[in-house]
Amino acid sequence: MSRIGKAPIAIPAGVSVSVNDAVVTVKGPKGELTQKVNPELEIKVEDGQVTIARPSDARDHRAQHGLYRALINNMVVGVSAGYRKEMELVGVGYRATSDGQVLELSLGFSHAIYIKLPKEVKVEAKTERNKNPLIILESSDKQLLGQVCAKIRSLRKPEPYKGKGIKFVGEVIRRKSGKSAGAK
Repeated sequence: MSRIGKAPIAIPAGVSVSVNDAVVTVKGPKGELTQKVNPELEIKVEDGQVTIARPSDARDHRAQHGLYRALINNMVVGVSAGYRKEMELVGVGYRATSDGQVLELSLGFSHAIYIKLPKEVKVEAKTERNKNPLIILESSDKQLLGQVCAKIRSLRKPEPYKGKGIKFVGEVIRRKSGKSAGAK
């Protein structure tokens, strides 16, 4: 039995959940999100909770039970509290500036990189003296936010020798010693 799928989702104040023709819509103070679900799963909204039941113990029903419960929970948390990711640029001369929905990155290439972000994602770039530049991304859609962060990180992944690149704040990069450490 799916432990995640069995757990009910509590609906906080100010958030409304509606199910119509296998499409779940969640509205809240931070926005509105929709998710198409498998029509075989039974989704009930009652007593301030959302519960999901599956028709059988078939392998795909078990997998989708937990999956859709997690997706709906992420939607509820997103429209009520929202999600926030902080990324750090480590490297000499690495800079980030934001102008509306456009993020400009200087990552040691011969040219600046401009990224136009979706309107659902809010971006802020901070630069403080003697600290690495920060990119702060906020959104109510967890999946979209993760996708945007992965795209930004792919432009200059952290390398293991000097640790230069774009990394999440708090992320630990496994460091390697250079070739001089192994030679004797």
